[in-house]
Amino acid sequence: MPGALHPAVVSRPTPPVEGARRRSAHWDKVVEGLVTVAGGAGLVLLVLMMIFVVREALPLFLDPTQREHASLAKLLLPQPWRVGHPEALLWNPTSQVPKVSLWPLAVGTLKVTFVALVVAAPLGIVAALFTSEFAAPRLRVWLKSGVELLAGIPSVVLGAFALMTLATVLQTAFGLDFRLNALVAGVAMSLAIVPVIYTLTDDALRAVPPTYREASLALGATRWETAVRVVLPAASPGVLGALVLGVGRAVGETMIVLMASGNAAVGSVNLAEPTRTLSATIAAEMGEAVSGSMHASLLFLLGALLFGFNLLLNLTAGAWVRARLHRREREPA
Repeated sequence: MPGALHPAVVSRPTPPVEGARRRSAHWDKVVEGLVTVAGGAGLVLLVLMMIFVVREALPLFLDPTQREHASLAKLLLPQPWRVGHPEALLWNPTSQVPKVSLWPLAVGTLKVTFVALVVAAPLGIVAALFTSEFAAPRLRVWLKSGVELLAGIPSVVLGAFALMTLATVLQTAFGLDFRLNALVAGVAMSLAIVPVIYTLTDDALRAVPPTYREASLALGATRWETAVRVVLPAASPGVLGALVLGVGRAVGETMIVLMASGNAAVGSVNLAEPTRTLSATIAAEMGEAVSGSMHASLLFLLGALLFGFNLLLNLTAGAWVRARLHRREREPA
């Protein structure tokens, strides 16, 4: 019939197009397999390193001789160090009577990390708020590139800067008795972790949906109120992740602390006194420790403690983020 409707003609891909699709799918599978293998290899290497470190530290608890000189009581409690003097927390594993208290090293690590986080966290978060919410696109590119350049500066260069310049400036400004101390090391450390906190916070802020900003502005809030009270809380899981990575970098940093902290195992909480961290102790003493000795086992124990601290920190932060996201999903729209 002249008026009959003709069935729609279904176009089929030509053979070259279909072949290109198959090749693309094939390469996608290849790349996916390579990424999976790389991720699995990284996880396996991490587990192997943890096993190696823990195995090398086990003689402290299995060898009777090492266990006698480095028992849990001597690792954690004050011990006599000289006749006629009160018990103290000291680290000197190579002396005639080994002194192996972990508290001076733990206190030094916490002091330097605290100072670094107090300085770097506000700078990184405020800078990320400015570039993501207020800066013009061209200015944002320049500022972000400039801050991220700090991540490429070697740790030894930052340590030399702290040793030669920053220590003198801080000592003159605050009248410090010691030129190298936890304050100098912490401020220098903040220069190393600011790029980490800034970059991840900026990415988290820019990932917040634009509807959040539009709704807040429509209700009469200013841009600053929107950034601080709406965008920043919405990006809090990403900001927490940035802070956790910053803390992990500060705890594991070696050269900056080794050069700028005074490198003295003092258990004082005073930030103006010299200090020593767990990672700096490993770097300073591992080359002199005899393989298989109690000294070497103690240094591997410090490495295991660093592993455990970072693992616990990441697990705690991950649990908090999951709980917050779950609570947010359950909130009524």
